[in-house]
Amino acid sequence: MKNLLILLPFLCVAFTSTEKIILFLGDSLTAGYGLSPNQAFPAWVEKELHQAGRQVKVINAGLSGETSAGGLSRIDWMLRTPLDILVLELGANDGLRGLPPGQTQKNLQAIIDRTKTKYPHVKIVLAGMMVPPNMGPAYTSEFKKIYPTLAEKNNALLMPFLLDGVGGNEKLNQADGIHPTAEGHQIIAKNLVKYLLKVL
Repeated sequence: MKNLLILLPFLCVAFTSTEKIILFLGDSLTAGYGLSPNQAFPAWVEKELHQAGRQVKVINAGLSGETSAGGLSRIDWMLRTPLDILVLELGANDGLRGLPPGQTQKNLQAIIDRTKTKYPHVKIVLAGMMVPPNMGPAYTSEFKKIYPTLAEKNNALLMPFLLDGVGGNEKLNQADGIHPTAEGHQIIAKNLVKYLLKVL
């Protein structure tokens, strides 16, 4: 029994040292607005990856109403925790407010730069977003270019549209037509896991 007790701490350390830490930095979509935390897609991602045999720990740093500037103001604090993968889901609120796409891109680039400076081997997954057509064709087009441009510049993995298969579907969104239901979050998670498996 003594030998077993001596080995247990070592086994625990060996297991935790192989866990990959995934930080989700985002807005109300990541936070799971209107739902409990375990119904938001980051929690589903963790479950899906565990089922796929991946040892991961997910940190949900989603904050409702967050803009790219807000995310930039928080990133240094978030980087106190070591991480292996950053899933960056910000910009939608910038677009809804009509903020300059160039500034949004600059803020997101700064988040990526600070993360890579602190953790040079980190993998970046960009969750692309879109804005409604009522923002005007010129603005919509400029906004849409943000994520592919950042992905190419930073050798990041791009998920072209986070809400693919969910956005615009009344059955998969809450009454506000913006925030996904629990079922919608599960679909987002399944889609996102396909990208995360490429960087794990």
